[in-house]
Amino acid sequence: MDAAAFSRNYAEARERFLAAAQARRLPVESHVLPDLRGAEGETLAMDVALAGDAAAPGLLILWSATHGVEGHCGAGCQTAFLRDDGFLHAIDNARAAVLFIHALNPHGFSYGRRVNEDNVDLNRNFRDFTAPAPVNAAYAEIHALLLPATWPPPPAIEAQLGAWIARHGEPAFQTAMSGGQYAYPDGVFFGGTKPTWSNGTLRAVLRQHAAKRKQLAVIDFHTGLGPRGHGEKIYNGRADAADIGRTREWWGQDVTSFLDGTSSSAPLVGINGGAIADECPAIPYASIALEYGTLPLRDMLGVLRADHWLHNHPDAPAGLRATIRRQMRDAFYIDADDWKAQVLAQARTAALAALARLAP
Repeated sequence: MDAAAFSRNYAEARERFLAAAQARRLPVESHVLPDLRGAEGETLAMDVALAGDAAAPGLLILWSATHGVEGHCGAGCQTAFLRDDGFLHAIDNARAAVLFIHALNPHGFSYGRRVNEDNVDLNRNFRDFTAPAPVNAAYAEIHALLLPATWPPPPAIEAQLGAWIARHGEPAFQTAMSGGQYAYPDGVFFGGTKPTWSNGTLRAVLRQHAAKRKQLAVIDFHTGLGPRGHGEKIYNGRADAADIGRTREWWGQDVTSFLDGTSSSAPLVGINGGAIADECPAIPYASIALEYGTLPLRDMLGVLRADHWLHNHPDAPAGLRATIRRQMRDAFYIDADDWKAQVLAQARTAALAALARLAP
């Protein structure tokens, strides 16, 4: 287990990823986020490295940090794979290629937030913005309760939120809060008003590297849902029976989906997996989000509320700010060797299973 592949922050993760790609003499493209710098003054970029036969008909895409702070996990897996002789040999043996997309959301990764530079959740942003925005009426009912004027929330506010949950149930609360909303730019799980820089950049990368393949597989690394260290394989694509069936055939019948209620995720709109079908039409693909558990759901959602409150209150006391930032990191990245070992073992198994299916 390569624990040293995991990093304490984005700057270190990027340095390690680029060094690992350079050591393998892989071509790397760096798409720099314009006009903004990271928490340590560093360049922010979506870095793309290609391993294997560039002209191979089968391509496995591994991307990290859709939800910024979750990049500690995904970037660690990507760097570990690049350092793993056995994994590189498996790519060659499969006569396939692997595209590593490091830090889909570099700003969120650097600043320890799930959202991007505009407070947008990227996994709610991949929708058709020419169509009317979905309405999340339930979120409108609880927005002011989720993000009160002061933090920690006053007992009266928590009592009102608790009463709402008691009336509607925990699943309804999860859906209301995390399903995505497009009316409150300062709120949680905001999907944006237009495609983000990350959205457009990912689509361009897919058109360049994936659109002419014969088969595609995608693993998007996430953290925050489910039992500690367990990697839930969540279908990450459009509502198409053939695509869902192919994904379960490739990775097993334990692949879950919010489309049929089997996933720990709430039903979502605007997921990044939809970009595969948009930019690579008619190419058979299988796509999962590999979601690793960290904290109990209610605790994780509570930390997200605190993070958004802090974003809306830049004048918050330094001590409170430091506490919330530490809680965010701990909620989405467990800096413990046993958790990292679980993460890497499951990631490697999933990636190797995909390579076996991509072999011509």
